[in-house]
Order: sequence, then C-alpha cells, then structure tokens
Amino acid sequence: MTDSPFDAETEFDRQVDRLVQLGYPALAGLPERAFRDLVAPLRARAIEGADGLSAPTDARVPFLLVITRDLVGVQERLELTTLAGKRKPGVLDRHYAEDDLPRFDPIKELEVPAGPAYLLFDVDRGEEFRNLAPATAMEGITAQGRLPLTIDEGLAFVTLHPAALASNRCFSLVGSRCGDKRVPALWISQGAPKLGWCWYGNPHTWLGSASARPERIGLE
Repeated sequence: MTDSPFDAETEFDRQVDRLVQLGYPALAGLPERAFRDLVAPLRARAIEGADGLSAPTDARVPFLLVITRDLVGVQERLELTTLAGKRKPGVLDRHYAEDDLPRFDPIKELEVPAGPAYLLFDVDRGEEFRNLAPATAMEGITAQGRLPLTIDEGLAFVTLHPAALASNRCFSLVGSRCGDKRVPALWISQGAPKLGWCWYGNPHTWLGSASARPERIGLE
C-alpha cells in the first residue's frame, strides 16, 4: 500500500462509468440515467469515507461500489469479469449445484446494507493469508478489526480492479456462507476468473482471504 494521494471523486465516477460500459443498467432493467441516479447518492459518502486512504494498488483499494444480487444476478456479473488485459469472461465452477448460489448469504457479522448498491472501504485481497485455511484467516482478519468479503464484494473487486485477481494472488470470500463448510473463492482458470468454492478448513498456497473495514454504507 502506497501513500500516494488520489482523487476519490474521479475514482467513484470511473467505477460508475465502468459498470455502465459493461452493461449493468440493461441487466438491471434500467436506462443508463436511472442507473447513474440510483448510485449517485453514494458519491459524497465515498469521498468522505476514502479520506486518508491511499490510491488503489493491485492488492488494496480505498473503496468499491458494490452492486448486489438484488439488482443484477451473481452469474450475470461474473460473466462480465475479466483478468487484467484479457478478454475471456468469468465462469462459474461446475461444482456449484443448480440453484446453489442463492444459498450463500452474508454472514451476520457483516451487517450488509439492504438494497441494490452500497460502499465498501479499504479492501485488501489478503495475500498475507495465503496457505492458511479460511478458518485461520478469519481469526487473523477479525484480530485486525476487519471483516471478510462476500461474493458480491469479491465480484465488485475484480470487476472494478481486474488486476486484483492474479496468478498466486487469488482469494476466498469468507463473508458468504450457506450453512455448510464451503467457502466461495475467486481464482483463475484457463485465463479467466472463476467463482468456485473451497473448504473452510483447507489451505491453498495460491489462495488468500480478502477483507475490508467493517462498515458498509448503503443508500438509505
């Protein structure tokens, strides 16, 4: 993480523009202007919340505009992700059973805002937790006063900052669980992002656990 300054207003606008360019308004069933108006109230909150945070790097970013499954489905958003400089769309791992994804909800500790969009601050892909089981990483994350990312938040990370997902720099999303021992994760397969899952007690050398500041700011 560097100490270089950045313009939070420009960064928020860039994130909105990227979502528009990728076709989020149409997927949400909204005209472009309505989509922009929907997320516009978060602009001032992004600027305020990013005060004192550093410019984005591949590993850590000051904030993310998170679009939830209430507005656009997980698989539709996944298919719009790519690796940095690549064109192959993201894919869903075959080990997810049909209708499995809706079962993965945010863990109660996160207090995710209701609604179609919200802000997440000081987001890190969690390289320090590589080769640690998600269960162990969760202990380290909470000891830092932080909380893990959800599926929606992981997709926002890779969508808005594709370089965040790189070889041996992939990450679990411990903030989404479905009542069993599976933990969603984003990794690379055949030159594209893949949303899969691993076991809560199993470590992987190439898989960290992403985290962020606890507070999430919604539209209300």
